[in-house]
Amino acid sequence: MSKSSQVIKSMIRQSGLILLLALAVGLGVNQVRSDRLPLVRSGPAESRSAAADGLTISLEEARRLHETDQALFLDARPEPWFEMGHIQRARNLPPEEIDRLFAQVLGDVPPHRLIVTYCDGENCQLSHDLAFALKQRGFTEVRVLVDGWRLWQEAGLPIEGSGG
Repeated sequence: MSKSSQVIKSMIRQSGLILLLALAVGLGVNQVRSDRLPLVRSGPAESRSAAADGLTISLEEARRLHETDQALFLDARPEPWFEMGHIQRARNLPPEEIDRLFAQVLGDVPPHRLIVTYCDGENCQLSHDLAFALKQRGFTEVRVLVDGWRLWQEAGLPIEGSGG
C-alpha cells in the first residue's frame, strides 16, 4: 500500500471519528435543553400529544368553550409574551412561576372548573407542564390546546394585549 493511500485512509478514519464526536455532543446538548428538538416525528403535534397524555383538545372545542365561557384559559408563556398578546380573558401562569403566582391567579377558581392551558409552537411543552402541575394541585378538568396561541390567531379568534 502506498504512502498516499495510508494518508487518505487515516484522513477518512479521522473524519469519521470527528463526525461521531460531533453527533454525540449534539445529541447530548439537545437532551439537556428545555426546548429540545424531537428526534422522531410521528404525525401532527396534537395527535402525538393526545396519545401521550389524553389531555389535548381541538381548536374547535376550545373555541366553543371560550364562546360559551365554559372554561378558564391559562397562557403558560412567560409574562412578556402574554402581555404582547393572548387569548381574550386568559390569565397568565407560566409553570416555573406556579408556586409564586398560584394563589393570585387561581385563588378564586374551584378545582372542578374546566381549564384550558396553551402556549405557542408545536413543540412547546409549557402548556403540558402547567396542565400536569394543575392536576397535581387537585384540578380535575384540565385540557391542553397544542400550539394554541398560533392556531387561535390564525383562526382570527378574539385576542387581547399590546400586540393584539
